[in-house]
Amino acid sequence: MTISVGDKLPEVTMVKATADGPEQVSSTEYFAGKKVALFSVPGAFTPTCSARHLPGYVDKAAELKAKGVDEIVGTAVNDAFVMGAWNQASGSEDITMLADGNGDFAEATGLTMDGSGFGLGKRGQRYSMIVDDGVVSQLNVEAPGDFSVSSAEHMLGQL
Repeated sequence: MTISVGDKLPEVTMVKATADGPEQVSSTEYFAGKKVALFSVPGAFTPTCSARHLPGYVDKAAELKAKGVDEIVGTAVNDAFVMGAWNQASGSEDITMLADGNGDFAEATGLTMDGSGFGLGKRGQRYSMIVDDGVVSQLNVEAPGDFSVSSAEHMLGQL
């Protein structure tokens, strides 16, 4: 079943990419007590993800925070080393990367996709959500191949 507005995020272990290396975090604990703009991409360093998705959140970080977002989080079915390198190459200190290396978060939210035709295997879909104290208040899932409703610009219009 796919997660919906009003649902609490599932409890899974994710891995935060930090300057000191990977740090395991509980999704329940991590998203508690704050408003988070979460975006998911099929893969770090992939074309749309690197050219448009992450840069949009970097460019709009101050505006998102001015509208009450405490933290901006990017996730993908990649390991923490890849997510950290992607943030260093294309991101900013305003973005926190939470790796979903085994796809547990994607699976638990019901937001998976099959990228086998592109050699990617099972991945998370492209989406964004606003999470208020661990509860989904906005959810924007892209149709396959699209990039519009999960953008930072679209999210700004929802806040």
